Amino acid sequence: MSRYRVFTDEQWERIAPLLPSNDGKVGRPYGDHRTVVEAIAYRYRTGVPWRDLPREEFGPWQTVWKRHRKFAYDGTWDRVLAELTAQADARGEVDWVISVDATINRAHQHATNTTRPEGHTGAGSNDRNSGSGGFHSEPADHGIGRSRGELTSKIHHAVDGRGRPLAVLITPGQSHDGRALEVVLSLIRVPRAGGAHARTRPAAVLGDKAYSSRANRTMLRKRRIQTVIPEPADQQANRQRKGSRGGRPPNFDADLYKQRNVVERSFALLKQWRALATRYDKHATIYRGAAVIAAILTWLRS
Repeated sequence: MSRYRVFTDEQWERIAPLLPSNDGKVGRPYGDHRTVVEAIAYRYRTGVPWRDLPREEFGPWQTVWKRHRKFAYDGTWDRVLAELTAQADARGEVDWVISVDATINRAHQHATNTTRPEGHTGAGSNDRNSGSGGFHSEPADHGIGRSRGELTSKIHHAVDGRGRPLAVLITPGQSHDGRALEVVLSLIRVPRAGGAHARTRPAAVLGDKAYSSRANRTMLRKRRIQTVIPEPADQQANRQRKGSRGGRPPNFDADLYKQRNVVERSFALLKQWRALATRYDKHATIYRGAAVIAAILTWLRS
């Protein structure tokens, strides 16, 4: 296979019918989708500027950029991912023991020359905007914040038991992982055949100590999701100090928690794409779109 390609013929045959066509509509019909999608993947895999895409292989870079932007904002990439997960779920191949985590990535200076509200924390309702792709507007802070690593962004994953992403969220680098948990879980939506309701509820959620809070445990309990999150030492001490008023220690399945490494492996795979390991995109929606393409490829390869 050419070094400019990442999709095999078999993989492409699976996603080609899922991409939109504007045949018969006003405007110029789309050109070859495969060339453009391969160009998008090549750009993020190698980290080259859009303008430096090999024209002899991919054609005008403007075509590649515009189509990626359109598909990121109108939810095309999310619909492709949802269909692949739905097909896997129909075959009984989705492991609904979900692991969640986030990885922090440095934002290049080319991504940071945009106006952002001063002092924005990156938490709350704006997290939903940052992570939902084409279904909400671009967040005011563009998913970039100031942390110990200077200007950074976080990519949050919720992966199934085999490490395949079911949900992708972008938040500013200084935002707390635990505060994004409910938003990340809300992005899990696997359609079902026959008009049945999409599956949105995991059997269990595995997370590290950053996700341990009363609010998160209450939310998971109300949704009847098994919580597999260790209790930090300070929370243990606070509970023990209160005596009987502190309540019982939370249930924790140490053996099941060992499976959480799949989310770390998903980030190791994600960061093989240089323009995801370092953020060059100004807009969170564009950056997230590429992370969803990487997730699509993970499902195709599995």
